[in-house]
Amino acid sequence: MSDYQNAVETSDLTRRFGSFVAVDNVQFSIPKGEIFGLLGPNGAGKTTTIRMLCGILAPTSGKASVLGYDVVRKAEEIKKRIGYMSQRFSLYNDLTVWENAMFYTSIYGVPREERAKRVKELLEISGLQGLEGELTKNLSGGWRQRLALSCSIAHQPPMLFLDEPTAGVDPVSRREFWDLIYEMAGQDVSVLATTHYMDEAEYCNTVGMMYRGRLIAIDSPDGLRAKLPGKLIKVECDDPASALELVRKEAGVLEASYHGVQLHLMMNNGTDKKRIQRVLQQAKITIHNLEEIRPSLEDVFISLVEEQYRDEVRQGISLQSEGER
Repeated sequence: MSDYQNAVETSDLTRRFGSFVAVDNVQFSIPKGEIFGLLGPNGAGKTTTIRMLCGILAPTSGKASVLGYDVVRKAEEIKKRIGYMSQRFSLYNDLTVWENAMFYTSIYGVPREERAKRVKELLEISGLQGLEGELTKNLSGGWRQRLALSCSIAHQPPMLFLDEPTAGVDPVSRREFWDLIYEMAGQDVSVLATTHYMDEAEYCNTVGMMYRGRLIAIDSPDGLRAKLPGKLIKVECDDPASALELVRKEAGVLEASYHGVQLHLMMNNGTDKKRIQRVLQQAKITIHNLEEIRPSLEDVFISLVEEQYRDEVRQGISLQSEGER
């Protein structure tokens, strides 16, 4: 048995595909029993990171360990000790719930005489009792995700990797799924979950925000909110397009963006929101609601991405100036 302090540790973990850098010097750790979320849009590098940590894909450079085992030298040892649930449904649709669970207990090496008992435990944990004889293809998306999770923990792994586990699942089923994850973390199971659903990151102890292969921020959900440079104002009005164009020109407005039919404005702490109210009223734009709100992790992510974009633009201008000299 390997000794380890953190379930996962990475140092400058990098993966290139030719000239394309899919994961760029990523560094984080996951303590035992914690839920760590990798949050970011599709193509941010989340799945590539998980595949390296699971020993499926070798890093181009950098280091990583899972449960104390090096992902390059001890990949097979890692695979024996982790649960992995991919973003694509990987069970057999023409088997029943019971048959799928029994199959995975055999794949994961559960002793033959213990398999039926373990399957009963798994179905109880996931709330699938009574559906044992149902063909998997007839289950709803939420129930199939529960079954997939049950099969991934058939061998009681201390580390669980979930790659976009709730993609395409309704909000109620997503919440119930995360309740199951909480129960497992309470039993000292460490969890790394990737998602592009910003609200799901609220369930995690620590969140790493990924963008273009880079980890642009890592902290608790509340810690990430504290990184915002000002206060967040929500505006509901009858002409959001014109309002957005106006408020972006105002001093004290750091960022402005659409959120559905609303506008979210990031403003300097010293700027009075009544200033925005006056600007819109002078333009004869009817305001239905204007108030300061608690920022979501989506607000944080947008702010961080826009800050990174501005940095890249400044660097580009600086490099161009140096070239001209």
